[in-house]
Amino acid sequence: MNARPPTSIIPIQPIASAAAAPLPVDDGATPAGDRLGRTMHDLRISVTDRCNFRCTYCMPKDVFDRDHAFLPRSELLSFEEIVRIARLFVEQGVRKIRITGGEPLLRKQLERLIEQLARLDVEITLTTNGALLAQQARKLADAGLRRVTVSLDALDDAVFQRMNDVGFPVGRVLEGIAAAADAGLGPVKVNCVVKRGVNDGEILPLARHFRGSPHILRFIEFMDVGSHNGWNLDAVLASREVIARISDAFPLDPIEPGYRGEVAERWRYRDGQGEIGVISSVTHAFCRDCTRMRLSPEGQLFTCLFADRGHDLRGTLRGGSDDAALTSLIRAIWRNRDDRYSELRGEATRAAKVEMSYIGG
Repeated sequence: MNARPPTSIIPIQPIASAAAAPLPVDDGATPAGDRLGRTMHDLRISVTDRCNFRCTYCMPKDVFDRDHAFLPRSELLSFEEIVRIARLFVEQGVRKIRITGGEPLLRKQLERLIEQLARLDVEITLTTNGALLAQQARKLADAGLRRVTVSLDALDDAVFQRMNDVGFPVGRVLEGIAAAADAGLGPVKVNCVVKRGVNDGEILPLARHFRGSPHILRFIEFMDVGSHNGWNLDAVLASREVIARISDAFPLDPIEPGYRGEVAERWRYRDGQGEIGVISSVTHAFCRDCTRMRLSPEGQLFTCLFADRGHDLRGTLRGGSDDAALTSLIRAIWRNRDDRYSELRGEATRAAKVEMSYIGG
């Protein structure tokens, strides 16, 4: 096996203290760097906190039950409000917008939002569990969507249904992936969250299934996002072990990142049968290159996936502020950003963290 040595995925190594870094000057013309010199490149927009799955690592059924209070429609940002905020982010250097949830395809007439966002000079992508993708792929593509990422945690139907916890069959997700490809939304990125002892037996079956296809399979370490997913380190299967298992069967070679801030470590099959990726937030933190901001369904702006609070853009937006005031707020939030939770994991923990189903992965 000609793979990177195990040291390519390293123990947590904190970077220099953010407190010592001076705040960059906001000159009003160029995208501002945060306290660690990172610039904005990606904006993730969650359009709903609702989902039709109850995946155990994201929305466990015992917490998100029939009595759970989701956001009322009146609290959600309108499509016009989302587009206005997105346009200001694009003006500040954002070049990629990802639509997330919850499950974004539950938001009615989502293609209307896609059509408006597609008029901006930016790449528009979407992450979905795939349950409704077969029915919606064509109209999303016609509206201007360019690519989708589909969550798929197992090929074995029993394992998959146990993980989504609503009895949804894997075959319908595979139909959604095929429909997305037919609609021109490929290559589809397929994400698998790996939990040791739960679905790690699906690593090789998934690799075999997508090997030789144009789609890109990615394995994500089980993360301590939110406060209700029962995370513990024993359930984490390190990405280096995922790579080792696959490379023993199908030799892999590393690929250089496509751009700064790309979170997936990329590998190609040596025989030319495609590529895979791993996302290693737990064992190999990538905070120092994080270029993302996250907008919640009701207009809270978060600077980290592991944040415990957001910044209220909706109040400013609906309070009558003009674009200059909104832009100044966005820049100030980014300029003061010093998040590096994954690099500090174990040194300090946050009592409460925002749930992934609310803010998107």
